[in-house]
Amino acid sequence: MKIINNKKEAIEELKRISTRTNSENNNEINKIVEQILQEVKISGDIAVEKYTKKFDGFDPDPMQVNADQIKNAWDEIDNTLKRSLEVAHKRIQRFHEKEIPQSFTIKGEYGDTVERKWRPVKNAGIYIPGGRAAYPSTVLMNAIPAKVAGVEEIIMVSPGNKEGEINKTVLAAAHLSGINKVFRIGGAQAIGALAFGTNQINKVDVISGPGNIYVTTAKKIIYGSTGIDSLAGPSEILIIADETAQSTHIASDLLAQAEHDPLASAILLTTSKNQAKEVLKELYKKIDDHPRKEICMQSIKNWGLIVICENYESCIELSNNFAPEHLEIITIHSKKILAGIENAGAIFLGKWTPEAVGDYLAGPNHTLPTSGNSRFSGSLGVETFMKNTSIIEFNEESLKVNSLDIINLAKSEGLHSHANSVQIRFED
Repeated sequence: MKIINNKKEAIEELKRISTRTNSENNNEINKIVEQILQEVKISGDIAVEKYTKKFDGFDPDPMQVNADQIKNAWDEIDNTLKRSLEVAHKRIQRFHEKEIPQSFTIKGEYGDTVERKWRPVKNAGIYIPGGRAAYPSTVLMNAIPAKVAGVEEIIMVSPGNKEGEINKTVLAAAHLSGINKVFRIGGAQAIGALAFGTNQINKVDVISGPGNIYVTTAKKIIYGSTGIDSLAGPSEILIIADETAQSTHIASDLLAQAEHDPLASAILLTTSKNQAKEVLKELYKKIDDHPRKEICMQSIKNWGLIVICENYESCIELSNNFAPEHLEIITIHSKKILAGIENAGAIFLGKWTPEAVGDYLAGPNHTLPTSGNSRFSGSLGVETFMKNTSIIEFNEESLKVNSLDIINLAKSEGLHSHANSVQIRFED
């Protein structure tokens, strides 16, 4: 893990990290995913089963998880875990209920009305990573906003393990969230099934949820025929700290991100040279006996960074340029730093707000823009599963009053029939 004490060098290194998934292998991945999607579009369930056997190592027939099995998963999990899921569900739901966009109507002076009407999509598909991993929090974060939006049918897809089974806690979260159907499939073939529909799986209007490069590429390709939440890359955290922050806390928070994925990125911007050295020492001490030691080592070695900054202003500038998915601010004047932040998916203020709080139960969604995309986008939310329609009604008087302006604008664009469609209504 590099320690840099030069702003220009830091900018270049942050750029390298931000573009780490822009690989020369992308063309090859695109070809593979396009072939899978095309087969799913043509052959449906047969293609889904074929690629599940090939990539996940089990026969998914039957693909749908029995409703009793989902209910039993909830009944069988530990009561302590059940309570934690309920606490998280309550907090996430309460936050997302505040997000519901409001329809409105504006009445014009001459009797015309214009409206903005919000409606939920009919059905949505949520992708939950699986196999060896288990992410019940991701189930909650995707299903709850869809449910709050009023989506009629929520379909969950998640790859099973080698025995074809989905983790029991993930199924329990699906039960708690009110998901209608669960299918034990993953990868690009699962995205294709949701996008095109098969005999067993209904075509959906929106697909949300994170996945590997093949899942992300599939979402990118099908976008336009089906809505998506975003194109998520590997996770990342950037921490702005000063000498008042505890190095052991910083190291723990950096590792909480590094343990996700060898491509995850953990970055510290500090105004203290001593702290930079202490954090690096703490990192390697904690990694030594970490259950995910190899993953953490790859992440920290290739995509970790510590920058010693001259002042807070420099920290803010570098952070805004990087536009992190997660930003922690652990300084004596966190609110002052916050005032200068323009780009971040989620911000965690003070030493009592580790990023894990947001991952599990703070309330705001943990599906956030990565790879610098927080410059122009935000988190998954209720609006992801909704659409708006404009409703316009003019009467004779209001059209007459506005007709000359409409005709003038249409003629300025050379659109004769646009102008005529207004003018003809007032010809005897």
